[in-house]
Amino acid sequence: AHASILRTLDPADDCRCPSFAVKYYLLRNENSRSLDIAFRTRKLAKTFNSAVALRRTYGVRMARVIMTRLAVLRAARNLALVPTSRPERMHLLRGDRHDQYAVDLVHPRRLVFEPDHAPLPRAEDGGIDAEQVTAIVIVEVVDYH
Repeated sequence: AHASILRTLDPADDCRCPSFAVKYYLLRNENSRSLDIAFRTRKLAKTFNSAVALRRTYGVRMARVIMTRLAVLRAARNLALVPTSRPERMHLLRGDRHDQYAVDLVHPRRLVFEPDHAPLPRAEDGGIDAEQVTAIVIVEVVDYH
């Protein structure tokens, strides 16, 4: 509700409504940059860029959840801003999926992606520096358990 109100405010109204003015500028600045999202295959890109294709491939419920997760990913400026709590629950994968991340979809499936940087931005502990990751590649939708 606030987002639609904030977008319609005129910056000239700042002096009459200071609490909204601050939120208006923060909202505008936060959305100026978003995570770049690419896809591992052309087929995956075609599917993810069409609501009809998503529904046909994954079903109505899964398609809705995938579109929601993509919206959350696009809204983040970097990987550190993607929620690690439910419902998204972004988490780093291990083992043969080293340096890949996943977000929850409809249980037990996950949306798997990896940072699209060469070289990968590393933290001092050797892990990925999520604050420096501004581009990802969607790898697959899978039940890897």
